[in-house]
Amino acid sequence: MAAPLSAWPWENLGIFKYLLYGPLLAKVIYSQIHQEDTFMINWCLHILIISALRGALHIFWSSFVNMLFLTSNRRINQQGYDFKQIDKEWDWDNFILLQASIASMACYIFPSFIENVPVWNTKGFITILILHVGISEPLYYWVHRYFHGSYLFTHYHSIHHSSPVLHPFTGATATILEHLVLTTITGIPMMGSYMMGCGSTTLIYGYILAFDFLRCLGHSNVEIVPHRLFEIFPFFRYLLYTPSYHSLHHIEMGTNFCLFMPLFDAIWKTLNTNSWDLHSQICTNAGKKGRVPDFVFLAHVVDVSSSLHAPFVNRAFASLPYAANLAHMLFLPFWPVAFMVMLAMWARAKTFLVSFYNLRDRLHATWVVPRFGFQYFLPFTQEGINKHIEEALLRADRDGVKVISLAALNKNEALNGGGTLFVNKHPNLRVRVVHGNTLTAAVILNEIHKDVKEVFLTGATSKLGRAIALYLCQRRVRVLMLTLSTERFHKIQKEAPLDCQSYLVQVTKYQAARNCKNWIVGKWITPGEQSWAPKGTHFHQFVVPPILSFRRDCTYGDLAAMRLPEDVQGLGNCEYTMDRGVVHACHAGGVVHLLEGWSHHEVGAIDVDRIDLVWNAALKHGLKPVSSVTKQKFNVR
Repeated sequence: MAAPLSAWPWENLGIFKYLLYGPLLAKVIYSQIHQEDTFMINWCLHILIISALRGALHIFWSSFVNMLFLTSNRRINQQGYDFKQIDKEWDWDNFILLQASIASMACYIFPSFIENVPVWNTKGFITILILHVGISEPLYYWVHRYFHGSYLFTHYHSIHHSSPVLHPFTGATATILEHLVLTTITGIPMMGSYMMGCGSTTLIYGYILAFDFLRCLGHSNVEIVPHRLFEIFPFFRYLLYTPSYHSLHHIEMGTNFCLFMPLFDAIWKTLNTNSWDLHSQICTNAGKKGRVPDFVFLAHVVDVSSSLHAPFVNRAFASLPYAANLAHMLFLPFWPVAFMVMLAMWARAKTFLVSFYNLRDRLHATWVVPRFGFQYFLPFTQEGINKHIEEALLRADRDGVKVISLAALNKNEALNGGGTLFVNKHPNLRVRVVHGNTLTAAVILNEIHKDVKEVFLTGATSKLGRAIALYLCQRRVRVLMLTLSTERFHKIQKEAPLDCQSYLVQVTKYQAARNCKNWIVGKWITPGEQSWAPKGTHFHQFVVPPILSFRRDCTYGDLAAMRLPEDVQGLGNCEYTMDRGVVHACHAGGVVHLLEGWSHHEVGAIDVDRIDLVWNAALKHGLKPVSSVTKQKFNVR
């Protein structure tokens, strides 16, 4: 049985908990319609505005913390935020709803305190500062220490300390009892200033937002307070805590209990002796190059909406698979901002770090080329895109990255020959360049049942189409290769063993597949073209974007992907439309290349003889297929 006041009363309501703001909103709307203007209605509006500002403040802090391209060298704990922590802190804003409810009730119970309140009162700021330092700070210190007692910590405070890496949402994640106590502590200075006749509207806004700002600062895991400030003004270190100072409380929980002022830890002898040394060390190392990733996945932006799926935009949204329709609806107001940011990134002409995770004690990072998907198909932009990719490869080579894997359009055959352009231009590259298509082909091929005798293949003369056709014909599977180019077909056919060449058949129309129930789609096909497939057809695919699921009497496979091993750490965002822990096969191919320690580049045409080798290596290292067909085949749970 849960301890009293440890669970939130609306924790089972999900997103519907925001309906509890309804009475306040209804009161404001009613007053506008009926032209009422009372102090009570004004304060209902103020409560809603303050709640919105508090939410925005926390979200902006979250975005800043996740801007790894700005903060990676100032991070205190180098571990990433994983899905478990994100889910645990999902309802971080419960305290805003709680305090909004308490404030609205206070307005009705004590109307005399808020009636005829001025907008500004200078004495109020002096009063509230004295009350905060003299009452709230020491009171919080002792209450916090009591919450570290055996019973209170086990049943209440341990939730706050269960997050491995501090985040602005960590500071807001606590039980209802803790937030009721914190509400009382923060309310003392505000109520005190009003009782002394020094209250003002600006005072309320300023104190609440400043309080939240400092809470977010302490839980940000990014050290932004310059150590030089403490060198010039030594006593200032006792007046303002830092992220590194508070991080020590979560490591050595018997120290650094203060709210915002280390002075009280010094007075009651709980100040961690390493506080200033850690702060100095992090600030000194901020100007140095951080840890170099062993593996880099060089991704690209699909469109403006998908760019909003980055972790630094919204951590919760990025932790779920990207859904275009939902993104368009929820983030439409932010579309212009995202577009301007992408233009700025484009002008900066550099790739930027967006996420990382640890696997087998090796750092795996994702860099993004700031180019939209449609730009890859414009002839006049290809030179610039290749220059971007080349600079990323050279940067990885200089930094000591071992393997860099190219995402879909970054390895486009027409763009750079699947990475061949860069390897030929820079023959002394130490970083291994990998297009990952070998594992992509392996994933698709292992979805096909052993008893299949015939398949229909579109995009048949592409890099993947060629490898799939050659592999299947050696398995004595008849491959209907859709292509209008007889020359390219014969070129591929000649690569097959003599006794297998007859299994490769050129077709020029979709009607040729009207009796074939296994379609491998490497080129986008319309609903009309899909209509030639017989009932019960399964569409395997390696086409980007995926084809429309038009036929209800057929089944559709996902893009080739694999689930990362269970020992992956710090992974907290989904790779575009993939599920949690799942990455595109080309990404997984680079991971396998690193884990195996292979020294060759994987560029250009796919080596068909290596498909089984790469597939077995992936399974050996704990990567798992995600399609239902392959799971069934390999008994993967």
